[in-house]
Order: sequence, then structure tokens, then C-alpha cells
Amino acid sequence: MATRRTFVQTAAAASAAAAGGKVESLALNGGAKAVSFPADRHAALTKWPRYGAADKQAVIELMESNRYYQEIPLLEKDTQDFAGVPHCKAHCNGTSALMSMFFALDLPPGSEILVPSYTASATIVPMRFFGLVPVFTDIDPATACLDLNHAARVITPRSRAIVPMHSWGRPCDMDQISAFAKERGLIVLEDAAQAQGATLLGKQMGAWGAMGIFSYQTSKVLPAIEGGMGLYHSRTHYERATAFGNYDLPASFPADSPYRKYHDTGFGPKFRIHPLAAAIARRQLKELDARNALIREQTQRLNARLTALPGLSEQKRREDMSRVHWAANVLFFDAGKAGFAKDRLIKALAAEGVRASSAQYPEQHKFAIYREAQWWHHAPVVPEVLPGCARVNGTSIRLPLFAETAPELVEQYAAAFEKVWAHRKGLA
Repeated sequence: MATRRTFVQTAAAASAAAAGGKVESLALNGGAKAVSFPADRHAALTKWPRYGAADKQAVIELMESNRYYQEIPLLEKDTQDFAGVPHCKAHCNGTSALMSMFFALDLPPGSEILVPSYTASATIVPMRFFGLVPVFTDIDPATACLDLNHAARVITPRSRAIVPMHSWGRPCDMDQISAFAKERGLIVLEDAAQAQGATLLGKQMGAWGAMGIFSYQTSKVLPAIEGGMGLYHSRTHYERATAFGNYDLPASFPADSPYRKYHDTGFGPKFRIHPLAAAIARRQLKELDARNALIREQTQRLNARLTALPGLSEQKRREDMSRVHWAANVLFFDAGKAGFAKDRLIKALAAEGVRASSAQYPEQHKFAIYREAQWWHHAPVVPEVLPGCARVNGTSIRLPLFAETAPELVEQYAAAFEKVWAHRKGLA
């Protein structure tokens, strides 16, 4: 049976024969664009976030109801049911959920936390307020997720926790991370800001660690414009995290709670989610699984075509995981196998009408704040280079996600890539 790669090669040859020995010219060289999909529909299919009539109606009804703050515990209960965790606390954003999580740890200053450098600053910088020390960990270049082999090399007797971040919606190998942490006495904290709705072994991301967080910022898979959620398995973590940013809630804790006495003061910050954001999040949560499935199906259909081309691959995934996609369809480009450079690929694809970019994701260890001791009770130990991070940023390309069924656009994107590959000798 012919492989997809063989098909691409023979199709290119057949096309050349049918055209009198000439392959259709690249748009870069004056040929017709492979993507002829109407620009307005193209933009509409890739638009994010997406709010429908039901979302808008939920906001209007809440504004007219005079029951604003009742929406917050309703969202928390819905999230408990969704994620299968006993305690949830809504926050004004994902960053405040992370900050509350670090406070809830209640670790002595100087305690180290293993965290990937390939993440947002919010995953790391709030540690400094509690005397915690980030230990930068590399990522696996095949998954863009935390590399346990490197984590094993940088762990020290001062290490107390580990923070996997599910890059681009691809779940980390949480069963392996959990086993690693249990063996070494580490607390697992999940940054699931990019992966709400993703599962491994049927278990939701965000629910694997002792604590986890979601983000509802406008780019996220569940966008409420702003907002976040903390997930907790223990009552102690929940009450401590809640008291940190919600001065009004400790009074509702049980009588035996050590944090009940902090009613009316909390610990300084005010991290309450806006009720209108909570209303939007509740509505979006009802449609999350269906929307994730639609985007996943479209992306996998496209990637099945693209990864048949020499030098293109996607984030490696396991059969027992169901991933989601955050912000972009991320592919890896091996210039050696493809036979031409990434910048030439991006330029050729753009000419064909494909919305592709090679923008790099932040590598936190490169930023100034981690190298300036005045911001830290205990200064981070900063590596010069993390090869996995560098490889992922050097090889990744980003394509848009299609949030509606669009078989014609998927076909045109695939055809554009195959057309470029048919001309790859000329692009070398």
C-alpha cells in the first residue's frame, strides 16, 4: 500500500507531467495561491475568542438580576464537577491563582521548585514573594513539555515541588511525573492554563497535582476575557489559598479552620473574580468539550497530511491522552530533512495564503529578573542554555486553529504545504 509520502511525491510528478513537465509555480514566483478561501471567512474561522448569543444573554441576565456574587460559587461548583476535585476557588486571573497556590504551599524560604523555563512568567515570578527558588528545567523537544530526565539532574535536597505546564494543550506525562514526585518527596503543582479539558488516562489536567490552576484569559481554551481558577485536593490548601486573596470568605470556613480567624482581613491581596467573567466562564464551560473536540478533529485532519511530508512533525502524543489546542497548531520543522530553511518555508507559505509564523515562545531563564538578586530572597540559579527549549523554539512553526468545521480550508492548507514541498529543491 502506498504511503501518504509516496502519494505526495507521485502526485507532484503527475502534476508535472500533466503540465508538460512543469510543476505549478509557487505563488512566491508568480503562481496562483493555493489558499483561495475568502479572506473574511478565513478570518472568521480563526477568530478567537468566540462569544455567542447565549454568552451575551448570560451577562445581561446577571446584570439585571442583582445576584452578582452568587455566580462565583456556581462557577466553582461547576468546575468541581468538571474536573473531579473537591475544592475550587475562582480568581481574577490565572496569575493570582498561581500566586495563591504558592502561598498555600506554606514552604520555608529557600525551598526550591522545579519549573520548566518554557512557560509564562506568571508560572515563576510570583514565587519570589514567598522566598521560593525557581529551578529551571528543560523540556522534551518532542513534546515541548517538562523533561523528567533533566529534572532528575537538577533536583537537590532543597527541592520541595515540581510544576509541569501543559504546553499548547498537550498534556504532560502526569502519571510519570506523579511517580517521579512521589519517589522524591515533591509536591506536584499543575499549570493547566493552556489545557483545560485535556485528559490523560481519563483524568482531567489540573486534577493530577495537589493543586492546579486554569486561566480564563481571552486567548485560553475557556475564555472569559479575564479570570482564573484554583483546584485543590486538600481542605488545608484550599482554605489557605482562599484566605490569601479573599478577605470576605474565611468567616465561612468551619469552626476548626486555622484560617477562620482571618475573616475581614485575609492576607492583603484581593483576587476575587469579576462576577460577569464568572458568568461568561460558566457558559463557556458548558460548550468546552464540544468546542475542544471540533478544533482537535480539524487540526488532526490537517496534521495527518502535513506530517507525511519530510521534515514536519507535531507534538508527540500518547494513545491514552486526549489533548486540546491552545492559541495555535504548533508543528516542528526539521530543515535538514526538509532540505530548505525555516524562513524560506514561512515566506513561501505566506505567499500561498497560509497564515504561518515562526514566533518563539518565552524561555524564562533568559529574562533579566532572574539574574538580579535584589528581587529575590534566595537568588535563582540560572542556566546559560537549555537545549530542549532552544530546539523547540528553533524548529517550531505556528498555524491558526479552525474553530468551525472548514474542510475546504483544511484541504487548501494541506495543498499549499504539498505544493511548497514539491518545490523544495528550488527553496534550498
